[in-house]
Amino acid sequence: MSTQLSLKVGEVKIPEDSDFRHFKSICEDNDGWKLEVNKNQTTVWTKANELSDFKMVKVRSVFDIDAATLYDVLHDPHYRKTWDHSMLEGAEICAINPNNDIGYYAIRCPPPLKNRDFVTQRSWLDCGYEKIIINHSVNHVARSLKKGFIRGTSFLTGYYIVKLEADKTQLTYVSQSDPKGNLPAWAINKLTKIFAPKVIHRIYKAAKNYNSWKSKNNPDLKPWLNPEQMMTTLPRYNPADIVSDDKIMGSRESLDEEGLNEADFQDMDY
Repeated sequence: MSTQLSLKVGEVKIPEDSDFRHFKSICEDNDGWKLEVNKNQTTVWTKANELSDFKMVKVRSVFDIDAATLYDVLHDPHYRKTWDHSMLEGAEICAINPNNDIGYYAIRCPPPLKNRDFVTQRSWLDCGYEKIIINHSVNHVARSLKKGFIRGTSFLTGYYIVKLEADKTQLTYVSQSDPKGNLPAWAINKLTKIFAPKVIHRIYKAAKNYNSWKSKNNPDLKPWLNPEQMMTTLPRYNPADIVSDDKIMGSRESLDEEGLNEADFQDMDY
C-alpha cells in the first residue's frame, strides 16, 4: 500500500474524505511495518517509505480516557504549553476554514542534537466514535528560517483516535517526516525506540488532568469544536503568504551533526 496522500509538502489543500480514509488505513494496516517496541500497552513500529531515508514511525496505545477528552488535549494549544516539555514555541498562524489552520511548532531536541521547527497545515475530522488530526509542511511568510534551528519537513503526521468499549480509547500516532540536518542512523533509531513511547505516556498523563485544568482556564473556548471561535480569533488565510522554499528567508546553516557519538546522546525526559 502506498503511504503517499494527495496532500503535498508546500501546498495548502483542503483534504478530501479519501485523504482521511487513506490515513486511517495507514494507522490500521501493519503490513510491511517492523515491530520495534511492545511494552506497557504501547506498540511502536517503523517502516521504510518512498519520500525519505528516514523511516515512518507508528505508535499505538489504549487509554482509559474518553475519546472526546483526548481529542481536546491534542488540539488545545494553551494546555499543550503545560505538558509538552519538548515544545520551545507553538503558535497558530492563520485559519483556513473551520477544520484547517496553519501553525508553527519549535521542538527542543535532546543534546547533543540541534533543535528543529516545523510550519504545517493542520486538518481535522470528528466523526464521533473516531477522530483524525493530520498535518503536512507548508511555508508561510510569517515564519522564516530561524537561526539555530533546523527546519524539518512533515510529509504526513497525525493522530487517529478510536472509541472502544468500556470507556477506553485507542490512540494511533503516525509520523512520516524528515528532520533534515545530518542525523546519524543510530540517533533516529534511539529516538524511535526511547522517545516515542515517552511522548504517548505524556499525552496520557495530560489527558488525565485536562478536565480539571480546563474548568479553570477558559472552559468554553474550544475553537476546534466551535468554528465561530476559530474564525474570529485567528487571522484569515491568504494564499499569497504561502511561498516556495527558495523564498523563505533566514539562516540555512546545516548545523552539522555528523560527528555525534552515541555516548554523547543524553537519555533525557523529552
